[in-house]
Amino acid sequence: MKVAIIGATGFLGKKLVNEFTNRNHQVTAISRTVEESDKENLQYVAVDVLNIEKLSKVLKGHDAVVSSFNPGWTNPNIYNDFLAGAKAIQEAVKLSGVKRLITIGGAGSLYINGSQLVDSPDFPADFKQGATAAREYLDIIKEEKELDWAFFSPAIEMHPGITTGRTGNYRLGLENPVFDDENRSILSGEDVAVVLADEVENPRHHQVRFTSAY
Repeated sequence: MKVAIIGATGFLGKKLVNEFTNRNHQVTAISRTVEESDKENLQYVAVDVLNIEKLSKVLKGHDAVVSSFNPGWTNPNIYNDFLAGAKAIQEAVKLSGVKRLITIGGAGSLYINGSQLVDSPDFPADFKQGATAAREYLDIIKEEKELDWAFFSPAIEMHPGITTGRTGNYRLGLENPVFDDENRSILSGEDVAVVLADEVENPRHHQVRFTSAY
């Protein structure tokens, strides 16, 4: 398959590129800067996601688009920048003619006992603005009828400090976090890439949000 990965040089983006190329898919890695690669099935392309026309041209002809776009957790304008970028990507995918879009949006919009995590008084302040933007974008993409989209919320604990690496094991959920026997919702970045590569190869989630953890 021919897969475009947006945010390809970020924490998750690099893992997505590695997983998809290792599965012998043809990957177009999109970011604001490019990296060197000697893989025959990998091409880096520098595109600003807000340049909808240019992005749509790069995306044209792909089987699927996987977006790990994030303007940076330390970005003081992350709320506005995330929403602007996510909406631009959605529009560019539509213009490109690609039907399948999987976007990564964070765990903050998952529900526990009827309330979303981002509304909890214990939710980390440093991530509140980005998580709020991702939640609002989930509401936006729920209105999308033209694309075969899926919105992925990672496990509550999914960050560079998770060192389990690639296990290939995971369980799926929809609106609620997936917890293990120790009441932890945890997944490595490498296994997020496994989840999303599996979803591209064998689509199971259509115009819904889903999540995953060990």
